[in-house]
Amino acid sequence: MPDAEDVRRIALSLPDTAEKTAWNMPTFRVAGKMFATLPEDETSCAVRCPKEDRDELVLAEPGKFWVADHEASFAWIRVRLAALDDEDELRDILADSWRQAAPARLCEAHPRIGVPGGE
Repeated sequence: MPDAEDVRRIALSLPDTAEKTAWNMPTFRVAGKMFATLPEDETSCAVRCPKEDRDELVLAEPGKFWVADHEASFAWIRVRLAALDDEDELRDILADSWRQAAPARLCEAHPRIGVPGGE
């Protein structure tokens, strides 16, 4: 089962990513734009997710995904780390979030990141 250190290691392996503490928690940013956080006790992570996809994920897998009340009006979703199948699933989730936050130049330079079957 992936844990907070896996989130940190995978997030920081993505191009132009840095860790910065904000709101008393680790956040991960690509080119200065946040794409993941490790809130509370670091048993979950928050990632970018289009609102139209978010509701489907929560309905399909409520034990894995949920929306925190204070994030409901934003395009973010929470992921329970203990509910993930493996590190590959975590990598796919973080890479997809990275792609949503990354500037076009980085997405173009790394076209397979965040694409199913990609890096």
